Amino acid sequence: MRLREYSDSIPKPMVPIGHRPIAWNLMKFYSHFGHKDFIMCLGHNAHVIKDYFLKYDECLTNDFVLEGGKAQLVKTDIHDWRITFADTGLKSNIGMRLKAVEKYLDDLDPDDLFMANYADGLSDVPLNQMLEYFQGTDKVACFLCVKPQQTFHYVRLNDDGTVHSIQDTTNTGLTVNGGYFIFKKRIFDYVRDGEELVHEPFERLIAENQLVAYQYDGFWKCMDTFKDKQAFDELYASGDCPWAVWRSKE
Repeated sequence: MRLREYSDSIPKPMVPIGHRPIAWNLMKFYSHFGHKDFIMCLGHNAHVIKDYFLKYDECLTNDFVLEGGKAQLVKTDIHDWRITFADTGLKSNIGMRLKAVEKYLDDLDPDDLFMANYADGLSDVPLNQMLEYFQGTDKVACFLCVKPQQTFHYVRLNDDGTVHSIQDTTNTGLTVNGGYFIFKKRIFDYVRDGEELVHEPFERLIAENQLVAYQYDGFWKCMDTFKDKQAFDELYASGDCPWAVWRSKE
């Protein structure tokens, strides 16, 4: 609702930044680190996501040579991606969507890893380092931990209601869930039907000391409001796109 004209017709992962949607930028980020097998958990306006990839025309966003009436791409984007499009329900929460695609991970052993993402934010986090960190912990789950980007103020009160202190959220030392996850397949042992991922399942992981966070102070920004959309567009227009880590190889 906070993205105005995009909320009714376009699912958040398909909100564009420049010529391409958030989902494409996120998948390009993962593919840069060698992870090119994707499962898209579809819900609201799933047909928009399906149509985008079914009708994907690389000539619209890449340089190409037109010769003899045929286009020859100078480079390609998604030719080596494998994408599974899975219907996970219109009203499903994150935990329910994750459970709905468990069947597509049958080839994984309990301690094999897979990654998940809210698909509404971008970062330049060094994914290989985050993976290495998680593999060194021998835990079941890991998530990206970042500083909040909102400009709210954090207030502490005394018992009598007088203000003890007031700080900008970015100066409090507080961190938030950045929506980038790494799981062992055993995560499904902690998720019950209908549960939200970061509520009951994460509480079970915490109780067993099986949840870790990877703290990152670099670029991270989510697409939550129309103001966030404008900020992303301004970054794109200026050519300053920290999340586009793949550009170093192009």
